Amino acid sequence: MKGDGSEYLCLILLLLHQTSVSRPEKFKVVGPSDPVDALAGEDVVLPCYLKPSISAEDMHVEWTRLQSAETLVHLYQRRVNKNENQIPSYRGRTALFPEELKKGNASLRLTGVRGSDDGQYKCFIQSDLWYDDASLLVEVIAVGTDPVISMEGYREGGIGLLCESKGWHPEPELIWLDSEGHSLPAGPTETLRDSMALFIVRRSVIVQEGDTNRFTCRVQQQQLNQEKEAEFHIPGEMFYRARFWKVAFAVCFTLGVPALIGLAVLIHRYVKLRRKKDQLFQELEFESAHRYAVDVTLDPDTAHPNLILSEDGKQVRHGDTPQKLPDTPKRFDTALSVLGKEGFSSGRFYYEVQVGEKTEWTVGVAKESINRKGSVALNSEDGCWSIWLWRGTEYWALDGPSVLLPLREKPRTVGVYVDYEGGQVSFYNVEARSHIYSFTGYTFTEKLYPYFCPWYNDNGKNSAPLIISSVSHTV
Repeated sequence: MKGDGSEYLCLILLLLHQTSVSRPEKFKVVGPSDPVDALAGEDVVLPCYLKPSISAEDMHVEWTRLQSAETLVHLYQRRVNKNENQIPSYRGRTALFPEELKKGNASLRLTGVRGSDDGQYKCFIQSDLWYDDASLLVEVIAVGTDPVISMEGYREGGIGLLCESKGWHPEPELIWLDSEGHSLPAGPTETLRDSMALFIVRRSVIVQEGDTNRFTCRVQQQQLNQEKEAEFHIPGEMFYRARFWKVAFAVCFTLGVPALIGLAVLIHRYVKLRRKKDQLFQELEFESAHRYAVDVTLDPDTAHPNLILSEDGKQVRHGDTPQKLPDTPKRFDTALSVLGKEGFSSGRFYYEVQVGEKTEWTVGVAKESINRKGSVALNSEDGCWSIWLWRGTEYWALDGPSVLLPLREKPRTVGVYVDYEGGQVSFYNVEARSHIYSFTGYTFTEKLYPYFCPWYNDNGKNSAPLIISSVSHTV
Protein backbone atom coordinates (compact mmCIF):
# COMPACT_ATOMS: atom_id res chain seq x y z
CA MET A 1 0.00 0.00 0.00
CA LYS A 2 1.35 3.36 -0.96
CA GLY A 3 1.36 6.06 1.64
CA ASP A 4 1.06 9.78 1.19
CA GLY A 5 4.69 10.29 2.41
CA SER A 6 3.77 11.81 5.78
CA GLU A 7 5.32 8.88 7.69
CA TYR A 8 8.66 9.60 5.97
CA LEU A 9 8.46 13.29 6.91
CA CYS A 10 7.86 12.43 10.58
CA LEU A 11 10.81 10.03 10.55
CA ILE A 12 13.10 12.73 9.12
CA LEU A 13 11.98 15.33 11.72
CA LEU A 14 12.54 12.83 14.54
CA LEU A 15 16.09 12.11 13.36
CA LEU A 16 16.85 15.83 13.09
CA HIS A 17 15.56 16.43 16.63
CA GLN A 18 17.65 13.61 18.08
CA THR A 19 20.72 14.95 16.28
CA SER A 20 20.24 18.48 17.66
CA VAL A 21 19.82 17.17 21.23
CA SER A 22 22.87 14.92 21.17
CA ARG A 23 25.15 17.53 19.55
CA PRO A 24 27.24 19.27 22.26
CA GLU A 25 26.73 23.02 22.60
CA LYS A 26 30.29 24.24 21.98
CA PHE A 27 31.58 27.68 23.00
CA LYS A 28 34.85 29.53 23.30
CA VAL A 29 36.10 31.49 26.34
CA VAL A 30 37.59 34.84 25.31
CA GLY A 31 39.78 37.18 27.38
CA PRO A 32 41.86 40.29 26.63
CA SER A 33 45.05 39.86 24.62
CA ASP A 34 46.72 42.86 26.29
CA PRO A 35 47.61 43.09 30.01
CA VAL A 36 44.98 44.60 32.29
CA ASP A 37 46.31 47.67 34.13
CA ALA A 38 45.12 47.83 37.74
CA LEU A 39 45.69 50.94 39.88
CA ALA A 40 46.57 50.13 43.49
CA GLY A 41 43.71 50.97 45.85
CA GLU A 42 41.14 51.15 43.03
CA ASP A 43 38.75 48.52 41.63
CA VAL A 44 39.37 46.62 38.40
CA VAL A 45 37.34 44.33 36.11
CA LEU A 46 39.03 41.24 34.66
CA PRO A 47 37.22 40.58 31.32
CA CYS A 48 36.00 37.08 30.37
CA TYR A 49 33.26 36.27 27.78
CA LEU A 50 31.59 33.33 26.09
CA LYS A 51 31.53 33.23 22.31
CA PRO A 52 28.78 32.89 21.16
CA SER A 53 27.05 34.94 23.87
CA ILE A 54 25.06 32.15 25.48
CA SER A 55 23.95 32.19 29.12
CA ALA A 56 26.47 31.08 31.73
CA GLU A 57 23.99 31.12 34.63
CA ASP A 58 23.93 27.32 34.95
CA MET A 59 27.64 26.80 34.20
CA HIS A 60 30.70 26.29 36.35
CA VAL A 61 32.79 29.51 36.41
CA GLU A 62 36.19 29.36 38.09
CA TRP A 63 38.82 32.10 38.38
CA THR A 64 42.30 30.97 39.45
CA ARG A 65 45.86 32.29 39.81
CA LEU A 66 48.55 30.71 37.69
CA GLN A 67 52.03 29.96 39.04
CA SER A 68 50.83 30.22 42.64
CA ALA A 69 50.82 27.76 45.55
CA GLU A 70 47.18 28.63 46.26
CA THR A 71 45.06 29.03 43.18
CA LEU A 72 41.35 29.73 43.79
CA VAL A 73 40.33 33.36 43.32
CA HIS A 74 36.56 32.92 42.80
CA LEU A 75 34.22 29.96 42.24
CA TYR A 76 30.63 30.08 40.89
CA GLN A 77 28.77 26.75 40.69
CA ARG A 78 25.08 25.81 40.37
CA ARG A 79 24.12 29.49 40.56
CA VAL A 80 25.92 29.93 43.90
CA ASN A 81 29.30 31.49 44.82
CA LYS A 82 31.40 28.90 46.67
CA ASN A 83 34.50 30.57 48.06
CA GLU A 84 35.28 28.48 51.14
CA ASN A 85 38.68 27.54 49.67
CA GLN A 86 39.40 30.98 48.23
CA ILE A 87 42.89 32.47 48.65
CA PRO A 88 42.61 34.47 51.95
CA SER A 89 43.86 37.74 50.43
CA TYR A 90 40.86 37.75 48.01
CA ARG A 91 38.12 37.21 50.60
CA GLY A 92 35.40 39.82 50.34
CA ARG A 93 37.07 41.41 47.30
CA THR A 94 35.72 39.40 44.33
CA ALA A 95 32.34 39.29 42.58
CA LEU A 96 30.76 38.28 39.28
CA PHE A 97 27.97 40.26 37.59
CA PRO A 98 24.75 38.16 37.97
CA GLU A 99 22.76 39.96 35.27
CA GLU A 100 25.68 39.79 32.86
CA LEU A 101 26.02 36.00 33.25
CA LYS A 102 22.83 35.66 31.24
CA LYS A 103 24.68 37.29 28.33
CA GLY A 104 27.76 35.08 28.61
CA ASN A 105 29.77 37.68 30.52
CA ALA A 106 31.78 36.00 33.33
CA SER A 107 34.04 38.96 34.08
CA LEU A 108 35.37 39.29 37.63
CA ARG A 109 35.27 42.48 39.69
CA LEU A 110 38.26 42.85 42.04
CA THR A 111 38.06 45.63 44.66
CA GLY A 112 40.87 47.44 46.48
CA VAL A 113 43.73 46.36 44.23
CA ARG A 114 46.91 45.33 46.07
CA GLY A 115 50.44 44.74 44.93
CA SER A 116 49.98 41.00 45.51
CA ASP A 117 47.22 40.95 42.84
CA ASP A 118 49.87 41.32 40.14
CA GLY A 119 50.23 38.25 37.89
CA GLN A 120 48.47 35.79 35.56
CA TYR A 121 44.85 34.63 35.95
CA LYS A 122 42.76 31.96 34.26
CA CYS A 123 39.01 32.12 33.57
CA PHE A 124 37.63 28.55 33.27
CA ILE A 125 34.00 27.90 32.21
CA GLN A 126 32.32 24.48 31.97
CA SER A 127 28.85 23.35 30.93
CA ASP A 128 27.48 19.80 31.13
CA LEU A 129 28.92 18.99 27.70
CA TRP A 130 31.79 21.40 27.05
CA TYR A 131 34.51 23.53 28.66
CA ASP A 132 37.15 26.09 27.71
CA ASP A 133 39.39 28.66 29.40
CA ALA A 134 41.32 31.87 28.72
CA SER A 135 44.29 33.46 30.49
CA LEU A 136 45.04 37.12 31.14
CA LEU A 137 47.77 39.18 32.78
CA VAL A 138 47.12 41.79 35.49
CA GLU A 139 49.76 44.47 36.00
CA VAL A 140 49.40 46.44 39.23
CA ILE A 141 50.48 50.09 38.99
CA ALA A 142 51.32 52.39 41.91
CA VAL A 143 53.39 55.57 41.90
CA GLY A 144 55.06 56.01 45.27
CA THR A 145 55.83 58.93 47.55
CA ASP A 146 58.51 61.55 47.17
CA PRO A 147 61.73 60.24 48.71
CA VAL A 148 62.55 61.36 52.27
CA ILE A 149 66.17 61.78 53.39
CA SER A 150 67.33 61.49 57.01
CA MET A 151 70.73 61.60 58.69
CA GLU A 152 72.22 58.51 60.35
CA GLY A 153 75.21 60.21 62.02
CA TYR A 154 78.95 59.87 61.45
CA ARG A 155 80.02 56.81 59.49
CA GLU A 156 83.56 55.77 58.50
CA GLY A 157 84.96 59.30 58.26
CA GLY A 158 81.86 60.74 56.61
CA ILE A 159 78.16 61.31 57.32
CA GLY A 160 75.54 58.64 56.74
CA LEU A 161 72.32 59.49 54.90
CA LEU A 162 69.26 57.29 54.48
CA CYS A 163 66.68 57.70 51.70
CA GLU A 164 63.23 56.08 51.79
CA SER A 165 60.25 56.04 49.41
CA LYS A 166 56.97 54.13 49.83
CA GLY A 167 54.02 52.79 47.86
CA TRP A 168 55.53 51.67 44.55
CA HIS A 169 54.63 48.91 42.10
CA PRO A 170 56.51 47.53 40.29
CA GLU A 171 59.61 47.88 42.46
CA PRO A 172 61.57 51.05 41.61
CA GLU A 173 65.30 51.73 41.51
CA LEU A 174 66.85 54.06 44.11
CA ILE A 175 70.14 55.85 43.41
CA TRP A 176 72.26 58.50 45.16
CA LEU A 177 73.80 61.38 43.20
CA ASP A 178 76.33 64.10 44.03
CA SER A 179 75.82 67.80 43.21
CA GLU A 180 77.01 67.23 39.63
CA GLY A 181 74.60 64.36 39.00
CA HIS A 182 77.21 61.60 39.26
CA SER A 183 76.16 58.33 40.89
CA LEU A 184 77.54 57.75 44.40
CA PRO A 185 78.64 54.33 45.68
CA ALA A 186 75.97 53.32 48.18
CA GLY A 187 74.87 50.34 50.23
CA PRO A 188 72.41 47.72 49.00
CA THR A 189 68.79 48.70 48.52
CA GLU A 190 66.52 47.40 51.28
CA THR A 191 63.10 46.36 49.98
CA LEU A 192 60.01 45.94 52.17
CA ARG A 193 56.27 45.50 51.56
CA ASP A 194 53.54 47.58 53.17
CA SER A 195 50.02 46.44 54.17
CA MET A 196 48.89 46.61 50.51
CA ALA A 197 51.95 44.63 49.34
CA LEU A 198 53.38 47.74 47.69
CA PHE A 199 57.13 48.30 47.71
CA ILE A 200 59.05 50.39 50.25
CA VAL A 201 62.66 51.01 49.22
CA ARG A 202 65.50 52.33 51.37
CA ARG A 203 69.17 52.91 50.68
CA SER A 204 72.02 54.36 52.74
CA VAL A 205 75.09 56.22 51.58
CA ILE A 206 78.17 57.66 53.31
CA VAL A 207 79.04 61.11 51.94
CA GLN A 208 82.22 63.16 52.21
CA GLU A 209 82.65 66.94 52.20
CA GLY A 210 82.58 68.52 48.75
CA ASP A 211 82.18 71.87 47.04
CA THR A 212 78.46 72.23 47.73
CA ASN A 213 77.63 69.37 50.14
CA ARG A 214 74.37 68.85 48.27
CA PHE A 215 73.24 65.28 47.67
CA THR A 216 70.25 63.92 45.75
CA CYS A 217 68.22 60.75 46.22
CA ARG A 218 66.39 59.69 43.05
CA VAL A 219 63.70 57.01 42.78
CA GLN A 220 62.81 55.90 39.26
CA GLN A 221 60.42 53.36 37.77
CA GLN A 222 61.24 52.96 34.08
CA GLN A 223 58.19 50.80 33.21
CA LEU A 224 55.89 53.57 34.46
CA ASN A 225 58.19 56.33 33.19
CA GLN A 226 58.07 57.85 36.68
CA GLU A 227 60.87 59.60 38.57
CA LYS A 228 60.95 61.41 41.92
CA GLU A 229 63.85 62.91 43.81
CA ALA A 230 64.80 64.88 46.93
CA GLU A 231 67.86 67.02 47.69
CA PHE A 232 69.69 67.27 51.03
CA HIS A 233 72.24 69.90 52.07
CA ILE A 234 74.76 69.35 54.90
CA PRO A 235 76.43 72.43 56.42
CA GLY A 236 80.23 72.38 56.16
CA GLU A 237 80.55 72.58 59.97
CA MET A 238 79.17 69.05 60.18
CA PHE A 239 82.33 67.71 58.51
CA TYR A 240 84.64 69.60 60.89
CA ARG A 241 84.90 66.78 63.43
CA ALA A 242 86.61 64.40 61.01
CA ARG A 243 89.31 66.95 60.21
CA PHE A 244 90.08 68.58 63.57
CA TRP A 245 92.32 66.10 65.37
CA LYS A 246 94.43 65.38 62.31
CA VAL A 247 95.32 69.08 62.12
CA ALA A 248 95.86 69.47 65.89
CA PHE A 249 98.32 66.59 66.28
CA ALA A 250 100.17 67.59 63.14
CA VAL A 251 100.78 71.04 64.70
CA CYS A 252 102.07 69.56 68.00
CA PHE A 253 104.36 67.10 66.29
CA THR A 254 105.89 69.84 64.10
CA LEU A 255 106.29 72.66 66.64
CA GLY A 256 106.89 70.73 69.90
CA VAL A 257 106.06 71.99 73.43
CA PRO A 258 105.47 75.66 72.49
CA ALA A 259 102.65 74.46 70.36
CA LEU A 260 100.72 73.35 73.47
CA ILE A 261 99.50 76.90 73.97
CA GLY A 262 98.31 76.97 70.42
CA LEU A 263 96.77 73.56 70.93
CA ALA A 264 94.89 74.85 73.98
CA VAL A 265 93.46 77.61 71.85
CA LEU A 266 92.53 75.09 69.19
CA ILE A 267 90.85 72.88 71.78
CA HIS A 268 88.84 75.82 73.07
CA ARG A 269 87.74 76.61 69.53
CA TYR A 270 87.09 72.96 68.89
CA VAL A 271 84.82 72.70 71.93
CA LYS A 272 82.83 75.70 70.74
CA LEU A 273 82.60 74.28 67.24
CA ARG A 274 81.73 70.87 68.63
CA ARG A 275 78.83 72.37 70.55
CA LYS A 276 77.74 74.17 67.43
CA LYS A 277 78.10 70.95 65.47
CA ASP A 278 76.05 69.03 68.05
CA GLN A 279 73.36 71.68 67.83
CA LEU A 280 73.37 71.54 64.04
CA PHE A 281 73.26 67.76 64.10
CA GLN A 282 70.31 67.75 66.49
CA GLU A 283 68.50 70.31 64.35
CA LEU A 284 69.03 68.22 61.23
CA GLU A 285 67.96 65.09 63.11
CA PHE A 286 64.82 66.95 64.25
CA GLU A 287 64.09 68.11 60.70
CA SER A 288 64.48 64.55 59.42
CA ALA A 289 61.97 63.27 61.99
CA HIS A 290 59.63 66.20 61.27
CA ARG A 291 59.27 65.07 57.65
CA TYR A 292 57.19 62.09 58.82
CA ALA A 293 54.48 64.24 60.45
CA VAL A 294 51.01 62.64 60.63
CA ASP A 295 47.61 63.86 61.77
CA VAL A 296 46.67 62.49 65.20
CA THR A 297 43.32 62.64 67.01
CA LEU A 298 42.28 61.18 70.35
CA ASP A 299 40.16 58.02 70.55
CA PRO A 300 37.30 58.61 73.04
CA ASP A 301 36.64 54.86 73.25
CA THR A 302 39.98 54.40 75.05
CA ALA A 303 39.81 57.42 77.41
CA HIS A 304 39.66 56.99 81.19
CA PRO A 305 36.24 58.19 82.52
CA ASN A 306 37.86 61.14 84.32
CA LEU A 307 39.42 62.51 81.15
CA ILE A 308 37.66 65.27 79.21
CA LEU A 309 38.31 65.39 75.46
CA SER A 310 37.64 68.34 73.19
CA GLU A 311 35.08 67.94 70.38
CA ASP A 312 37.79 67.98 67.71
CA GLY A 313 39.75 65.25 69.50
CA LYS A 314 42.86 67.40 69.83
CA GLN A 315 42.87 68.21 73.59
CA VAL A 316 42.63 66.18 76.81
CA ARG A 317 42.52 67.26 80.45
CA HIS A 318 41.62 65.76 83.82
CA GLY A 319 38.15 66.28 85.29
CA ASP A 320 37.26 65.69 88.94
CA THR A 321 34.00 63.86 88.27
CA PRO A 322 34.07 60.55 86.36
CA GLN A 323 31.76 60.35 83.35
CA LYS A 324 29.29 57.53 82.82
CA LEU A 325 30.94 55.67 79.95
CA PRO A 326 30.72 52.02 78.85
CA ASP A 327 33.52 49.92 80.34
CA THR A 328 34.75 48.28 77.13
CA PRO A 329 38.00 46.28 76.73
CA LYS A 330 39.54 49.27 74.92
CA ARG A 331 39.03 51.75 77.79
CA PHE A 332 41.60 52.53 80.51
CA ASP A 333 39.85 52.16 83.87
CA THR A 334 42.69 53.06 86.30
CA ALA A 335 45.50 54.85 84.47
CA LEU A 336 44.54 58.42 83.42
CA SER A 337 45.31 57.58 79.81
CA VAL A 338 43.95 57.87 76.28
CA LEU A 339 45.28 56.63 72.94
CA GLY A 340 45.20 58.15 69.48
CA LYS A 341 42.71 56.82 66.92
CA GLU A 342 45.44 56.21 64.37
CA GLY A 343 47.59 53.09 64.72
CA PHE A 344 50.78 52.38 62.78
CA SER A 345 52.27 48.98 61.95
CA SER A 346 55.07 50.00 59.57
CA GLY A 347 57.20 52.90 58.43
CA ARG A 348 57.86 56.09 60.39
CA PHE A 349 55.61 58.71 61.95
CA TYR A 350 55.91 61.90 63.99
CA TYR A 351 53.49 64.02 66.01
CA GLU A 352 53.70 66.95 68.47
CA VAL A 353 52.04 67.68 71.83
CA GLN A 354 51.85 71.06 73.51
CA VAL A 355 52.58 70.55 77.22
CA GLY A 356 52.95 74.27 78.03
CA GLU A 357 53.43 75.01 81.74
CA LYS A 358 51.83 71.81 83.02
CA THR A 359 53.50 70.38 86.12
CA GLU A 360 52.89 66.70 85.25
CA TRP A 361 52.30 64.87 81.97
CA THR A 362 53.27 61.71 80.07
CA VAL A 363 53.39 61.33 76.27
CA GLY A 364 54.69 58.65 73.92
CA VAL A 365 53.41 55.56 72.11
CA ALA A 366 51.88 52.28 73.28
CA LYS A 367 51.34 48.91 71.65
CA GLU A 368 47.79 47.87 70.79
CA SER A 369 47.65 45.11 73.43
CA ILE A 370 48.76 47.38 76.29
CA ASN A 371 47.00 46.43 79.53
CA ARG A 372 44.18 48.92 80.12
CA LYS A 373 42.62 47.45 83.25
CA GLY A 374 43.77 47.85 86.84
CA SER A 375 47.13 49.19 87.95
CA VAL A 376 49.68 49.18 85.12
CA ALA A 377 53.30 50.34 85.02
CA LEU A 378 53.09 51.77 81.50
CA ASN A 379 56.83 51.56 80.78
CA SER A 380 58.83 50.08 77.91
CA GLU A 381 58.74 46.58 79.45
CA ASP A 382 54.94 46.67 79.35
CA GLY A 383 54.74 48.06 75.81
CA CYS A 384 54.61 51.81 76.43
CA TRP A 385 57.50 54.05 75.35
CA SER A 386 57.08 57.48 76.95
CA ILE A 387 58.63 60.35 78.90
CA TRP A 388 57.16 61.80 82.10
CA LEU A 389 57.36 65.16 83.82
CA TRP A 390 56.99 64.76 87.60
CA ARG A 391 56.51 67.56 90.14
CA GLY A 392 57.25 70.19 87.54
CA THR A 393 61.01 69.66 87.54
CA GLU A 394 61.98 66.02 87.00
CA TYR A 395 61.87 64.51 83.52
CA TRP A 396 61.97 60.72 83.30
CA ALA A 397 62.21 58.28 80.39
CA LEU A 398 59.97 55.38 81.45
CA ASP A 399 62.42 52.72 80.34
CA GLY A 400 63.26 49.56 82.25
CA PRO A 401 64.56 50.89 84.62
CA SER A 402 63.48 54.54 84.30
CA VAL A 403 66.10 57.14 83.35
CA LEU A 404 66.31 60.64 84.88
CA LEU A 405 66.79 63.19 82.09
CA PRO A 406 68.99 66.23 82.92
CA LEU A 407 67.27 68.71 80.62
CA ARG A 408 68.71 72.23 80.51
CA GLU A 409 65.65 73.63 78.76
CA LYS A 410 62.04 73.02 79.68
CA PRO A 411 60.11 71.83 76.61
CA ARG A 412 56.77 73.48 75.97
CA THR A 413 56.05 71.30 72.93
CA VAL A 414 57.26 67.70 72.66
CA GLY A 415 57.80 65.91 69.35
CA VAL A 416 57.40 62.12 69.26
CA TYR A 417 59.04 60.16 66.42
CA VAL A 418 58.78 56.43 65.68
CA ASP A 419 60.80 54.30 63.26
CA TYR A 420 58.81 51.05 63.31
CA GLU A 421 61.21 48.80 61.40
CA GLY A 422 64.20 50.49 63.06
CA GLY A 423 62.82 49.73 66.55
CA GLN A 424 63.21 53.34 67.72
CA VAL A 425 61.07 55.89 69.60
CA SER A 426 62.59 59.38 69.99
CA PHE A 427 61.49 62.60 71.73
CA TYR A 428 62.37 66.20 70.86
CA ASN A 429 62.07 69.68 72.34
CA VAL A 430 60.30 71.33 69.42
CA GLU A 431 61.09 74.96 70.28
CA ALA A 432 64.80 74.21 70.79
CA ARG A 433 64.81 71.67 67.93
CA SER A 434 66.87 69.42 70.19
CA HIS A 435 66.88 65.74 71.10
CA ILE A 436 65.52 64.66 74.50
CA TYR A 437 65.72 60.84 74.60
CA SER A 438 65.53 57.74 72.39
CA PHE A 439 64.35 54.20 73.07
CA THR A 440 66.33 51.98 70.66
CA GLY A 441 66.84 48.33 69.78
CA TYR A 442 63.22 47.21 70.05
CA THR A 443 61.35 44.83 67.74
CA PHE A 444 57.78 45.97 67.21
CA THR A 445 55.28 43.27 66.22
CA GLU A 446 51.91 45.00 66.56
CA LYS A 447 50.30 48.36 65.96
CA LEU A 448 51.62 51.36 67.90
CA TYR A 449 49.29 54.17 69.00
CA PRO A 450 50.08 57.70 70.24
CA TYR A 451 49.74 57.75 74.06
CA PHE A 452 48.68 60.64 76.33
CA CYS A 453 48.32 61.15 80.09
CA PRO A 454 47.55 64.70 81.37
CA TRP A 455 47.71 63.55 85.05
CA TYR A 456 45.54 64.97 87.84
CA ASN A 457 44.57 68.65 87.76
CA ASP A 458 46.03 69.08 91.28
CA ASN A 459 43.48 71.67 92.46
CA GLY A 460 43.97 73.70 89.30
CA LYS A 461 47.78 73.71 89.30
CA ASN A 462 47.86 71.14 86.47
CA SER A 463 44.45 71.77 84.90
CA ALA A 464 45.75 72.83 81.45
CA PRO A 465 45.11 70.31 78.67
CA LEU A 466 47.57 68.42 76.54
CA ILE A 467 47.09 69.75 73.01
CA ILE A 468 47.98 67.88 69.82
CA SER A 469 49.60 70.33 67.41
CA SER A 470 48.93 70.56 63.70
CA VAL A 471 52.26 69.74 62.05
CA SER A 472 53.29 70.51 58.48
CA HIS A 473 55.66 68.13 56.67
CA THR A 474 58.32 70.76 56.14
CA VAL A 475 60.38 72.90 58.51
